[in-house]
Amino acid sequence: MCTSIIEIAPAEGMAKRGDAWFPLSQAVVAYDHARHAPLGDVITLDFLNTGLDAGARAGVELTLESAKALAAALGRAIAAAEFEEAEVRGRGAPAPILRAA
Repeated sequence: MCTSIIEIAPAEGMAKRGDAWFPLSQAVVAYDHARHAPLGDVITLDFLNTGLDAGARAGVELTLESAKALAAALGRAIAAAEFEEAEVRGRGAPAPILRAA
């Protein structure tokens, strides 16, 4: 039985197939039967470019537990990166107050 659980998000970045890199246009997250991993149902991550041939795809099949751990790790990395951008590099930080001399 297929679950029909699919989420699609725009993606900007690069993925690798063989020795070549290609630009991404979207990421697809799904929960369904494993196609390659010797597992039951899995979370599948597909990174692709819809403007290129069908081989412009990087796919991963993860157990639900592994996907949860990955989601938590992504959340921690994103929070740290946002802090880095805002606080350390000054992006998004309030402008300094200039005082008259």
